[in-house]
Order: sequence, then C-alpha cells, then structure tokens
Amino acid sequence: MSITKIVITGGPCAGKSSVLPAVYDELTRRGFVVLTVPEGAYELLIGNVGPKSLGSVLLFEKYVFLLQLENEKIFKLAANEIKDKPVVLLYERGVMDGKAYLSDNEFAELLQSIGKTESEICADYDAVFHLVTAAKDAKDSYTTANNHVRLETAAEAIRVDDRLIEAWSAHPNHFIIDNSTEFEEKKERLIQGILSVLEHH
Repeated sequence: MSITKIVITGGPCAGKSSVLPAVYDELTRRGFVVLTVPEGAYELLIGNVGPKSLGSVLLFEKYVFLLQLENEKIFKLAANEIKDKPVVLLYERGVMDGKAYLSDNEFAELLQSIGKTESEICADYDAVFHLVTAAKDAKDSYTTANNHVRLETAAEAIRVDDRLIEAWSAHPNHFIIDNSTEFEEKKERLIQGILSVLEHH
C-alpha cells in the first residue's frame, strides 16, 4: 500500500500541536492509518536536554538532528509493515527545521556528517505544510503560557517563522497556511490541503 509523508511545521505558537489531533481524526475516518512522528526538539527539551544544559545551541541542534533522523527511520520501517491500508506519516516538524536555528555552514556540516544534501532530505517528504506563527497577524493569540519550553518573544517567533519558511522553500510541495482567517478555518485549510496532496499522490 502507499505511504505518504507529510510535514507539519511552523513558528512558535502556530497551532501545530492543536491541529494534529484533528488531522489524525479526519484521515483515520477516511481509511488511512496515520503514524505521527514526534518532534525531536520537544522530546529533548522535556528531558532537560537543551541549549542551557548543554551550553551550546549548536550542540543541541546536533542532537535534535540525530534524534529526528532516528525517529523518522523507525516510523518509516513501521509504516512498511502495514500492508492492508494506505499510510500517512505525519511529521511534527522535519529535518530541515534545524536550518532555521543554525548558520548555513553549520547546517551544511550536519548534512555532510550523514552524507546527504538538502535536496535529498527534502525528497524524503511528499509535502510540507507551514503554519504561520500567531505572532504574525494574530498577535493577541500569541502566548508562551501553553508550552513551558516555548520561550520566544513575539518578535523572536516571527524571525524563527521566517527562517523556517526559508529553510523549506526549495521543497516543490511547500504550502504556507497563514493567519488570514480564524484558527478553526486555518485548521480546515490545512486539512483540505493535506487531502488534496493525498488525492494526487
């Protein structure tokens, strides 16, 4: 059966964690087996492995990179075991997200360490959906209160958001879901975008 690999990314307080259950429910209802690949950075941060404890942003991003690769490898192996239904691998962030937090040279060195190019990394995913941070055009909704590892100010969130868009810009199926509507409609635009990708995959 088919396996479709979809990244949901975006800046801080973009709604990624809030939309995943709705996407999961809708795709499951339509007969897909949905495997949700966790965000490597979050897994490390809740275990107190972060720039502060390691004393280095570069070192932290190296471990995020390695954990993300390992998570994705394991979930792809698991997806290949499912033979009777189409599978969607739903990634909460992807490997290219690391580029938003590093210099181009630093990220290039990480890629060189595993013998891959940016094009090869992007080719591992069928589509990328970027949810724009609430700090852009929905500033009243921007908060750090609902995520204890989110520390960015609104201005910092915007910078990260811009860097993430740039990091994924070379992907041929890169879709940006902005804040031009209320959040429920933003969520629905994401779901419809994913369904469109699945229809043509």
